[in-house]
Formats: sequence, C-alpha cells, structure tokens
Amino acid sequence: MAVKLLHINKSFGTQRVLKDVSLEIETGQIVGLLGPNGAGKSTLMKILIGLWEANGEGAVIEVPERIGYLPENNPLYEEMYVVEYLRFMAQMTADAVGPHRCKTANAVRQEVDELIERVGLTPERNKHIKELSKGYRQRVGLAQALLGDPDLLILDEPTTGLDPNQLVEIRHLIREVGKERTVILSTHIMQEVREMCDRVVILDKGEIKADKKIDEIEDLEKLFRESTN
Repeated sequence: MAVKLLHINKSFGTQRVLKDVSLEIETGQIVGLLGPNGAGKSTLMKILIGLWEANGEGAVIEVPERIGYLPENNPLYEEMYVVEYLRFMAQMTADAVGPHRCKTANAVRQEVDELIERVGLTPERNKHIKELSKGYRQRVGLAQALLGDPDLLILDEPTTGLDPNQLVEIRHLIREVGKERTVILSTHIMQEVREMCDRVVILDKGEIKADKKIDEIEDLEKLFRESTN
C-alpha cells in the first residue's frame, strides 16, 4: 500500500478542518481528490507531505519516503533560467534526504536534461522562468516535483489558469507520469478527474463523503452533488 491514512483529524483553534479521515491508496493509482473550496483538500495534502501534523491520538500516516509536490501557486524563482532552476532544485532535493543521496554535477545535469525533455521544456530550457507562459511554468513545476524520482506525486490544482491547449498537454503529462508512481490530484474540477484519474475521493466539510473507482461511476456530477449537499 503506497499511502495509508487512518483517523486523521486537524483543527485550527476551534475550527475542525479534517474529521476522522481514513484513506488507503495502492501503488500506481491516480486518485482525484475532489471537493468544493474549503473542503479540506489542501490541509490533507500538507499533512501527507509532512508540512503539518495531524491532531489528536491514534492517527496513522504511512507514506513513501520520496514525495514530489506541486502546490497550487507553483512558486518559482522567476529570475532563474529553466535549466538553472531545475539543476539547483535537483541538488537541493538530493541534499535534503541525506549524504547517501548526494549526486555528482554530471548526475544532476543528466537527471534535469531527461526531465526537461520528458515534460516538453526543451525549447524553453535557456529562457528565464519569468518569460514563460502559464502552461510552461506548470511544466517547470511538474518537472521540479518529479526530481528525485518520487514514489508519490501530489498535485494541487495543477491545471488552474491554463488555456484549452495547455490543459490537454498537462493532462497528458500527468497521465504519463502516473503510470510509474502513485498520484494524488487535488482539484474542484470534475472533468479533471474523469480525464486523468482511476479513482475519485470526494471530500466535503473535512470528511470523506465518497470513494469510488471512476469506471464504477455513471454520473460524477450527480455523485458530487449528492455527496456535498
């Protein structure tokens, strides 16, 4: 099991954001985390990546050591060149997990060059990030999340603000990388889930209201409405 969460609760003061959330995800699944704004999706993801701790006793959190994360706002160093930024982040990623993962400069260059080609950034590799369109910036963010070959990839609203052509391209990229690892895709767009995911988990008011395989759902919009009323 790639991800195992049991009895996850999270509160901020008197506001309870997650309420006894339990979720298990198998290796290789692309899971859509669907819910309205304020449902608790981002909070759950920040617990998964270790940024926040769950509240209370009895919580179980089992996740892979190597996690890639693309946050909604996709923070980038805009003054850096694409290849420069990704090489910098590749070395940071290696250093963060200890001396046993240190990489030579050649290894970093090779990893970055392979990722740049894979996500379709080759024509843009020597441009400043600030010069890129939103679609290409998302590709940079996705490449950064894939550094270190993570076993779990967590994507928070990865297609927000993209035009129709960019949407198609990014969806294709996510489907491709999802063949090799577990992906959790947080979104409030149902079409995203239909297009990319094997399974949908609907979260509302901090609780899991539905958890089904996509091919078992006849009408996702109806399921969403019934689960979030």
